[in-house]
Amino acid sequence: MRSVSRLDDRLIARWWFSVDRPSIAALAAMLTIGGVLIFAAGPTAAARMNINNEFHFAFRQLLFLGPSIALLFIASLLPPLQARRVGVILFGLMLALMAYALVFGSVINGARRWIDLGSFLLQPSEFAKTGFVISAAWMMAEGARDPKFPGGTFALCLYVVFASLLMMQPDFGQWALITAVWAVMFFVAGWSWIWVIALAVAGCAALAAGYFFSPHVARRIDGFLQPENGGNYQVDRALETLNNGGVFGRFWRDDVEPVKRLLPDAHTDFIFAVAGEEFGFVLCVLIIGLFAFFVIRNLVIAAGLRSLFAQ
Repeated sequence: MRSVSRLDDRLIARWWFSVDRPSIAALAAMLTIGGVLIFAAGPTAAARMNINNEFHFAFRQLLFLGPSIALLFIASLLPPLQARRVGVILFGLMLALMAYALVFGSVINGARRWIDLGSFLLQPSEFAKTGFVISAAWMMAEGARDPKFPGGTFALCLYVVFASLLMMQPDFGQWALITAVWAVMFFVAGWSWIWVIALAVAGCAALAAGYFFSPHVARRIDGFLQPENGGNYQVDRALETLNNGGVFGRFWRDDVEPVKRLLPDAHTDFIFAVAGEEFGFVLCVLIIGLFAFFVIRNLVIAAGLRSLFAQ
């Protein structure tokens, strides 16, 4: 078997020496832990939904893992110009699909965010986030390079369109996320604190409007501020699930009954609670540590880059 060296001109060799290998290692560890956890959480969810195959959700997750890794590899090979073009195309396509979902999409928990493709539901906003970041970064970088180019205005227009579609779904969580990301990008691009503060004020005003005019948002905020009133069933069950694991988890103790069966989204949004119950506080710290390492290392790498777009 040939070894990989910097003189090797094979594609895999060029890729291996162009990526940050510690970040790849952390990502691989997170994927492995995620695979183990879906096997721990999936059977309970399948039983609650009367699905015969107890590993239904685990197999579905693994089914998408292969294409996801392949897509990650392909994306990491793109030069900046091609990455910008792909990002713009992706963003435009996903915006169109988000508009389609608002009219023809499936309604789940009072929200229209998904397109039913038969074997699975597609949520275009998840893919639109990547395209939005790339497109907005391109506009901001061009505006910083050429003061005559209205890059900030174009980036603002992209944000307004994306945020409006998210609010109409409604998906206030995603809206808050992309608003925070866009504000940080705006600051990194060299815009003044006045713009950042103005954006923060506008965000707070939008949140206040959502509280007073949307019963869904009001319930979520009230449940967060006043958890003793029992308004957040899933959060309460998640905390119970975490507490049930202790330091080393119930996986090693057969005498402890699992609480995860009472957690509706144990296999998705609240799988971290399952990690705490099955493998304890130790695994929770490891997961948080991996995410922290991944984020901090890539922030350090970004700070050392010369290209504003790449940053």
